Amino acid sequence: MTNKDLIIEDLNADFIFSQIQAEKIDLAQENLIELKPYGMSLHNDTTRPFLLLKDETGKHTLPVAINQIEAGVTLTQSSTNQGLGTPHTFSEKLLTSLDIKIEKCIFVEISGHHQYVRVYMTGHPRQQSLKLKAEDAMSLCLHLKVPLYATASFIQRSKTMTAEVSDSAKKILSHPENAHFKKQYH
Repeated sequence: MTNKDLIIEDLNADFIFSQIQAEKIDLAQENLIELKPYGMSLHNDTTRPFLLLKDETGKHTLPVAINQIEAGVTLTQSSTNQGLGTPHTFSEKLLTSLDIKIEKCIFVEISGHHQYVRVYMTGHPRQQSLKLKAEDAMSLCLHLKVPLYATASFIQRSKTMTAEVSDSAKKILSHPENAHFKKQYH
């Protein structure tokens, strides 16, 4: 048994990461901008929907690329009709019954065309935070009314990523051999 095996066995971790989780971002509270849900950008082509988050001054807008399922859940949750259910009711009740509270969600990394968040929690016996793809965490964080934060630098890099995603989709659709994508997504 190696030292690595002993450490993993001793921690009895639920989540084992194959790569180091050190984000190169200044998470000092004074550098973080609190963001609130503002809207959704939906397209009729192959680009992913974007959840738009804004700060209270309206100066900063963070586009968050999410998948179609997450977009649907987010739109359903934003409905004023309280009769509609949400897929997060069970998760909320489970977390509450285990005395686990998600405290905050901070955008920490962009890799390729994916944004990552670190979700901080209290009450979990082994984990203080988890790093997840933003698209996997957004609707749950919004449902639980978890404060969302990012730095100005992250917001700017996300805008660049959004432009790249949109340009890539336009290039794919502009080629006649990819016409089947248009039919598939319309």
